[in-house]
Amino acid sequence: MAAQKQEKSVIWDWLTTVDHKKLGIMYLIAGTLFFVKAGVMALFMRIQLMYPEMNFISGQTFNEFITMHGTIMLFLAATPLLFAFMNYVIPLQIGARDVAFPFVNALGFWIFFAGGLLLSMSWFFGGGPDAGWTAYVPLSSRDYAGVGLDFYVLGLQVSGIGTLISAINFLVTIVNMRAPGMTMMRLPLFVWTSFISSTLILFAFTPLAAGLALLMLDRIFGAQFFIPSMGGNTVLWQHIFWIFGHPEVYILVLPAFGIISEVIPAFSRKRLFGYTAMVFATMIIAFLGFMVWAHHMFTVGMGPVANSIFAIATMTIAVPTGIKIFNWLFTMWGGKITFNTSMLFASSFVPTFVLGGVTGVMLAMAPVDYLYHDTYFVVAHFHYIIVGGIVLALFAGLFYWYPKMFGHMLNETLGKLFFWIFYIGFHLTFFVQHLLGLMGMPRRVYTYLGDQGLDAFNLISTIGTFFMSAGVILLVINVIYSAFKGERVTVADPWDARTLEWAVPTPVPEYNFAQTPQVRSLDPLFYEKIHGDGTMKPAEPIAPIHMPNGSILPLIMSVGLFFAGFGFIMMNMENPIINPWIVAIGGLAITFGSMFVRSIKEDHGYYVPVEQVKAELKKGGN
Repeated sequence: MAAQKQEKSVIWDWLTTVDHKKLGIMYLIAGTLFFVKAGVMALFMRIQLMYPEMNFISGQTFNEFITMHGTIMLFLAATPLLFAFMNYVIPLQIGARDVAFPFVNALGFWIFFAGGLLLSMSWFFGGGPDAGWTAYVPLSSRDYAGVGLDFYVLGLQVSGIGTLISAINFLVTIVNMRAPGMTMMRLPLFVWTSFISSTLILFAFTPLAAGLALLMLDRIFGAQFFIPSMGGNTVLWQHIFWIFGHPEVYILVLPAFGIISEVIPAFSRKRLFGYTAMVFATMIIAFLGFMVWAHHMFTVGMGPVANSIFAIATMTIAVPTGIKIFNWLFTMWGGKITFNTSMLFASSFVPTFVLGGVTGVMLAMAPVDYLYHDTYFVVAHFHYIIVGGIVLALFAGLFYWYPKMFGHMLNETLGKLFFWIFYIGFHLTFFVQHLLGLMGMPRRVYTYLGDQGLDAFNLISTIGTFFMSAGVILLVINVIYSAFKGERVTVADPWDARTLEWAVPTPVPEYNFAQTPQVRSLDPLFYEKIHGDGTMKPAEPIAPIHMPNGSILPLIMSVGLFFAGFGFIMMNMENPIINPWIVAIGGLAITFGSMFVRSIKEDHGYYVPVEQVKAELKKGGN
């Protein structure tokens, strides 16, 4: 039998942890930091556009902010915040003790974080990337973009590796680690959407990695993939980028749909309407998501046939999305609804997302898109999808799962105030941007002339941004206040909810389930409340529980990749202090050396003894 668990200091424990719950909390903290950073940039850009011909920030700084804001929000804020809930909740919802590969889970987090830090380092080396978050060539080529863009290319390349291996981990976990009786059609919708989202990551992040590699070769090693004068093709980058970029939207929005599909049934006191239709609608959205990428390129000149095909495919996606919208409405219809903060966010998500979807269908019409393209109408559309969809869902999930993750409630009064301030501010900011776009205000401009009818709406939009900022500050206050004064949660199921994560004690033991549960239905916990005694039936006797040991190797590997990426970036710097090849090869040596150590070192983990499991069972009352 393997050794008992070694006691470690708190910091060392968090740096070496492979526990999916701790990694979920780390994703949450890292994602929040990047979210705040990108939000401050958005605030600065809106202040610059508050009045005509403002001089709050320079045009160059504005371009850097607009690039970093988009890049950080999508890659380093939305993705890790969703991964936080996926990490924490999926193993609990499927009745597993951890993810399939705990070591790889930790590795995914640290590599993502290293990539995020690498991208952020650009501010200290001559400014951030400035070619827009889509980094269109030739704007992002060596001739036009400085070393900041190398940080973009390599930061995203490193961070993308972390995202990719995490997605593979989730796929294997959901396929292999389900509790007895938990068939695929009994999976909670959040698990289904995360599963399909992870599949999308698998197929979408690979072309992105290839495109970034080609751009890196162009910029650092003098290749000519995207340089027309040398026989390259600039439109090729747009195709490579968007065949990642459009599925990326669904990678983010599908888990958000999943969160909504958990929160609405829980607080409507009803099972989710049309579960099977929801599952298949999710699959259809994912399938069609790869067939629409060129709708971002209607003005490139692909010709009427190509434009028509992509326009029709884009409109088709509205059908499965509509199915989901009606199913959420039917779930609430006739339900006994509790309007707490979580439910406020979830129910307001529905009409807001519809609005974003409607403007999406408008943009799908290729001839009309010639008018909308590169105006603020597009900016308004995708913020309605990303803020009105993903961010509202994240806040709903935060208030819903917070007691399970941290052992105390968030304050409801502060929560509702936060909701109203943020929600009103969001509509103030982005609704008027539709109108600005229709008036012809181009996006990505750092200033505009007065007396063109744009002044009032820009002012309203900026005021809305102050509201949203105040809301987020209120959320931070709520988190700090609740940590000290919040209502402590000792019961397993404070919401009277339906799924397995509410069957484990709060705080959750490191092994999640003392005995693997036997699942008898969809919404297994609710089924036991109605047909059983309200507790999950075990599928196995109490036995010693095998757990993986923590490891510092994931952190060391990600440090190696950080230095490798930095070494490649140094090749484009003027007079680097040290030979870039030394840094790059040294970094790769650290990473591959750690992989070698991991391969030859036998680590059998440890066992939690039966006595400890029984003692914690008595204490948890489950």
